Amino acid sequence: MLRYALNRLLSTIPVLWIAVTACFFILRLAPGGPFDGERQLPQRIKDNLAAHYNLDKPIVEQYFIYVGNVLKGDLGPSFINQDFNVAEQLAIGLPYTIILGSVAFILAIAIGILAGVMGALYRNRHPDYVLGLIILTGLVIPNFLVAPILQLVFGLKLEWLPVGGWGDGSISFLVLPVVVLALPHIARISRLMRGALIEVLNSNYIRTARSKGYSSSRVIIKHALKPALMPVVSYLGPAAGFLLTGSLVVETIFGLPGIGRYFINAALNRDYGMVLGTVIFYMVLIVTLNLIVDIVYAWLDPRVRTQ
Repeated sequence: MLRYALNRLLSTIPVLWIAVTACFFILRLAPGGPFDGERQLPQRIKDNLAAHYNLDKPIVEQYFIYVGNVLKGDLGPSFINQDFNVAEQLAIGLPYTIILGSVAFILAIAIGILAGVMGALYRNRHPDYVLGLIILTGLVIPNFLVAPILQLVFGLKLEWLPVGGWGDGSISFLVLPVVVLALPHIARISRLMRGALIEVLNSNYIRTARSKGYSSSRVIIKHALKPALMPVVSYLGPAAGFLLTGSLVVETIFGLPGIGRYFINAALNRDYGMVLGTVIFYMVLIVTLNLIVDIVYAWLDPRVRTQ
């Protein structure tokens, strides 16, 4: 298991390098710059700023300077917000993003697995049809459309929940963004769980367990649930990535003070340092989560690490 984990860890290094390199050159080669705005700065000031941020050097030299600083743990300065560097801004927004993503992730796993099990046990009956309709709704309607609908209904019409902001940090401010963020993943997890559990319940060893007189609950919990969870586990790594990247949009819609707001503002203002720092942070987090999922999957199925 340790050798398998080390091999998976080493394989992530080229992925991170390619992602950082691609993002760096795309930002640098795109038209415009961080100091281009409606009010043009004098050329002398622009030259001084370019020299201060190493933008006057050849692009290849800029790349090696940046990569060298990243390897030292320095994500560089923010070109727009002079009061905080990139690492400090990420540290400010990180707790809000982690809380939002973690709650949505746990909610998606719990409800998705439960809905999938119910759909498999009551397949082709009314509970299965109702769950199928909910799943289809979660898959078809994007979160940037679901969010304003929920804000209009539960925030403005019924006045049950706040429509945005963080407020005093109470749970009521998290309900709508968490639901919007988790809904599509609840749908996907429940579909995976339903299909996998139906397939497992039709296997020979499940029929053997039933022939021995085991109760249905024991057959499901002890014999069917673990192999049925394998497709769900394999999806959790990408799901965590989708939750994190989806939180960029959700945080912006609901006005939450997370990393997403800093990233959107940085992208609009061409803040090279903040955009690259956010990309690196998300890439490291997503790769780490995928690595954990790979290890859990190998634990569930020893054939994976043997191969």
